[in-house]
Amino acid sequence: MNKMIAEVKIGKKQKLQLVQGDITQEAVEAIVNAANSQLQHGGGVAGAIVHRGGPQIQIESDQWIEEHGPIKHNTPAYTSAGNLKCKYVIHAVGPVWGSGNEEKRLNTTILSTLQLADELGITSLALPAISTGIFGFPRELASKVILTAIQAYFDHNPSSGLMLIRLTLYDQPTMLAFQSTWKDLFQS
Repeated sequence: MNKMIAEVKIGKKQKLQLVQGDITQEAVEAIVNAANSQLQHGGGVAGAIVHRGGPQIQIESDQWIEEHGPIKHNTPAYTSAGNLKCKYVIHAVGPVWGSGNEEKRLNTTILSTLQLADELGITSLALPAISTGIFGFPRELASKVILTAIQAYFDHNPSSGLMLIRLTLYDQPTMLAFQSTWKDLFQS
């Protein structure tokens, strides 16, 4: 079962929560998949989402690529959620560490994902630590970029209908990195 570790109010009325657990078990309107640009969901968060959500997610992902081409940091895709509790899966591509300009690209990924969620009318969203798995982005740096981007999004979009963001983190090392940054940003 997923466990809320911390919560803070951001923007005018939005809540940001830090959660330890399995993103595929979140009872929100949409979850974010840490995807690759071709939307081939083989391992990590993507593999878990398709395993739990069923083949429909991969089928729709293949259709998206056929219609729109590969996704980029500033152009996330979305599909239905198959058998998951949520309505949508937003597929966001973060940068591979060492590919250049990673911090800016991760920031763009987060902002574009939140913008798409708003365009879809989503009020609750679960987000993983994008790029910190096989893409190798250092957890501590990713936590700063991700948390700062979320705060900036709501500072610039105070009337956003997105009311709840749950940063849902699976492993303990990632949770520790995000908790440290959380304290620096929200509890100092």
